[in-house]
Amino acid sequence: MFESLSEKLQNAFKRLTGKGALTEKDVEEALREVRLVLLEADVNFRVVKDFVARVKERAVGQEVLKSLSPGQQVIKIVHEELIALLGGEQAKLTIAPKPPTVIMMAGLHGAGKTTTAGKLAHNLKKQGKNPLLVAADVYRPAAIKQLQTLGEQLGVKVFSMGDRQDGVAVCKAAMAAANTGGHDYVILDVAGRLHIDDEMMDELKGIRASIPVTEVLLVVDAMSGQDAVNVAKAFNDAINIDGVIMTKLDSDARGGAALSIKSVTGKPIKFAGTSEKMDGLEPFHPDRMASRILGMGDVLSLIEKAQSAVTEEQAKALEKKLRENQFGFDDYLQQLQEMRKMGPLDQILSMIPGFGQMKQLQGIKIDEQDLAHVEAIIRSMTKEERRDPTIINGSRRRRIADGSGTNIQDVNRLLKQFEEMRKMMRQLTAMEETGKRGKNKLPRMPFLR
Repeated sequence: MFESLSEKLQNAFKRLTGKGALTEKDVEEALREVRLVLLEADVNFRVVKDFVARVKERAVGQEVLKSLSPGQQVIKIVHEELIALLGGEQAKLTIAPKPPTVIMMAGLHGAGKTTTAGKLAHNLKKQGKNPLLVAADVYRPAAIKQLQTLGEQLGVKVFSMGDRQDGVAVCKAAMAAANTGGHDYVILDVAGRLHIDDEMMDELKGIRASIPVTEVLLVVDAMSGQDAVNVAKAFNDAINIDGVIMTKLDSDARGGAALSIKSVTGKPIKFAGTSEKMDGLEPFHPDRMASRILGMGDVLSLIEKAQSAVTEEQAKALEKKLRENQFGFDDYLQQLQEMRKMGPLDQILSMIPGFGQMKQLQGIKIDEQDLAHVEAIIRSMTKEERRDPTIINGSRRRRIADGSGTNIQDVNRLLKQFEEMRKMMRQLTAMEETGKRGKNKLPRMPFLR
């Protein structure tokens, strides 16, 4: 996510942090680089101009240039201005004073509107809500079928009247069904087009005038850059949207749309699509995103992902096994599977503060396929071998390699990594018990090479 932008911005500030004192000229040179980086990232040029002007005004003040660490002060200012650019505080969904809360999902074809409606319903269901999905895109029968399929997968009810009614009639009937069925959220998947036209906007206005819509959320594709910003501005001018959902944000290396949309439309990004899975829709946190862009990590999101993947009981059971030195390959496999639930590994590692700047980790290739190989090797072991890897001799290694479709070198590498990790865990447990501190060399994980 924003990999290219993040790397270039961090490089632009390296010279500043390496200097003991800064002049106004140093700041101007760094900001000139920042300006080019943002323009290359497809950020709206007016947004770039205003952003750089605000940072410069604050960064050339005496309290910065004469501080003990002026380079860090400048980065702090850039961080704060990035947060403001991304929307300031997290913008949450507005909840209707009297249920149901009605959310209208607008957008062009191809932006992922129907899939995102399903993801939002899944998100709400996990919070204990009872959402109703409404198939109101009557012009595209495939959209109705797609929403019904998603509803079946998620266990969420879908209201549909087929493609013979107009969208306004479907939405009106859906409201009656929501009240009867006790649904506290209604998500309207309304018609989109390949391009913006008056007919589509008139229908959206008609729906908004006919039923009490709480929020209009515009779904845009982050990868489309300034096209996404232009679409958001056009929709906002026509129907006054309440917020934006950016899909494919996990694949966006540049970040131009995310950094421009709030300034251009005045409307916040409320959710971000972070994967193709149904749980790949996350609330958008401007402060966390700004920290990740500047290589400061995102510990809060990392903790939230870990808590959603591992229960407290599982964590306590793991701790007990570590203390009693009973951690085996079955436990190792379980931990790898829990880690995969948290999302793509490169995303997880990017949330660790300073990860991008660690020289020993730079250039490491993260290959999800390696995890599949590790899993195959472990599953080719017997129960006794998983419990006590020390019994794995040469003939057993050959059998495990043949059974997993790997080679003996792969098996040897995994056994060595596992023993290193167990040794480190024993050391950390002993340190915790004795209250001592020390430095330990981290073992290479199977997905880092």
